Amino acid sequence: MTNVAVTKRSRWPVLAWSLAAAVLLVVAAANVHLVYVAVESQPECVAHLKEVGSKAGAFRAAKPAC
Repeated sequence: MTNVAVTKRSRWPVLAWSLAAAVLLVVAAANVHLVYVAVESQPECVAHLKEVGSKAGAFRAAKPAC
């Protein structure tokens, strides 16, 4: 009989590529969610000065929407 050398492949490369793909998928999904929330949400109007303030720390909106 002849002895045939059987090479056993490691599962680490498959596991590493799968893990890398999963991480990239999570990062991409998080970015898509952030863009969606930024585009679709509109904050309610808040109380702010409508005129230029003379006190220190009194700011007004650059272009008020309401």
